[in-house]
Amino acid sequence: MIENLELHHLKTLDALYRNRTLSLAAESLNVSQQAVSAKLKRLRDILGDRLFVREGHGIVPTPYALTIQPFVEKIIQQLNTFPLPQDNDIAQSERTLVISATDYGQEIIIKSLVSKLEAAAPNVKLIVCNIEVASLTKKMSQGEINLAFTTSGYVPDGLISEPLFQEKYLCVESSQAAVADLSAPLSLQALIKREFVIVNPGAPSLIGSADSWFEQQGFKRQVYISVPSFYMAKTYLASSTKVGFIPARLLLNAKPLRQSEQGQSLRKIALEKYPPGFEVVAVYHASAKQDPLIRWVIEAVKQLAL
Repeated sequence: MIENLELHHLKTLDALYRNRTLSLAAESLNVSQQAVSAKLKRLRDILGDRLFVREGHGIVPTPYALTIQPFVEKIIQQLNTFPLPQDNDIAQSERTLVISATDYGQEIIIKSLVSKLEAAAPNVKLIVCNIEVASLTKKMSQGEINLAFTTSGYVPDGLISEPLFQEKYLCVESSQAAVADLSAPLSLQALIKREFVIVNPGAPSLIGSADSWFEQQGFKRQVYISVPSFYMAKTYLASSTKVGFIPARLLLNAKPLRQSEQGQSLRKIALEKYPPGFEVVAVYHASAKQDPLIRWVIEAVKQLAL
């Protein structure tokens, strides 16, 4: 019958232990004395013991009631210290935060976030995994992934996205290949004569995010290779005669490349027109909307982007 015990039963027991009268126990629980009597009767049925007997003007616990008193007090004590979401101090939080991100998000966001997170929440462990698209909603609903950094165009249905900052593209080629004439901005008509390296982090495809923009301008570009990360795109661009669009922050934040690391470096090509950039967003499940740690991370990233 122990499985029939409910929380209000334990609260009643605790009040009876502390007050030793039905009337004072009822007052501490803010219920009627009849309600306490009814709960005590139910407790006697569940536990198979009288629990409390009358003595003078009060009640005293039976030997069995004294035996279970430490267990009841421990449960009540733990209940009273149960953390509420708004009281959850991330500095005291001990948990593992799983973040899914593109290589862009890992380089621009997480690289800067790690030291701030360590200072604010030293007991939080961090797992970073490559971006999920097809299974992101399921994994977030099951708690396998807590937060994702991606672009607004890659947010699956059923998840919440929150804007972080805007990013723009720069057109680049190998500085040693030096095919483009940099004396004047390059026209799109001249640009599409070149073959492109594109990035598709979500799914393999020879169609990139800028293809629809090219078609709107009346052009169709030639895609030679599609890779899953900007790191691979930069590496391939630096050792070929191809062109590609790379996010500005990845180029501005990049350290100078040594010959032994990548063979060749990149140079920017000024264009008459550029494709639209993209919005970087934080993505999370509705169940994590009030999570203090998730909120802290998102606000920290917004500050980093300023």
